[in-house]
Amino acid sequence: MASLQGTRALIVENDELNAMLLQLQLEAEGLCVVGVACSVAEALQLLDEMQPQLAFLDYWLSHTETSTPVAEQLQQRGIPFLVATGMDTSQLPPVFDAGIKLAKPYTGADLSQALAHSLAIS
Repeated sequence: MASLQGTRALIVENDELNAMLLQLQLEAEGLCVVGVACSVAEALQLLDEMQPQLAFLDYWLSHTETSTPVAEQLQQRGIPFLVATGMDTSQLPPVFDAGIKLAKPYTGADLSQALAHSLAIS
């Protein structure tokens, strides 16, 4: 997938193991992970500092925080994003309709397809 090569990606995930596995998957797809955030504040800071071209969000973060404010900023800036959740994706706030939704658990093939689709619609 040449279109993914070198794409700067931000990961917003509070589970360290999941973040590490996702980073490995994204790098295997040719993306360059420019930051991993575990909170909304950290994600917004990295969004400003690292200027990602794509973001991968976990919906539920620590301390009952959700990635909704991050999705709102991504939508306003026109940055494509994917969101993963274990809940029914139709229950996500409307802002997530601007991104690609992945239901957990998902496969590597699901991730590859979602990545390609997110860049195709951006």
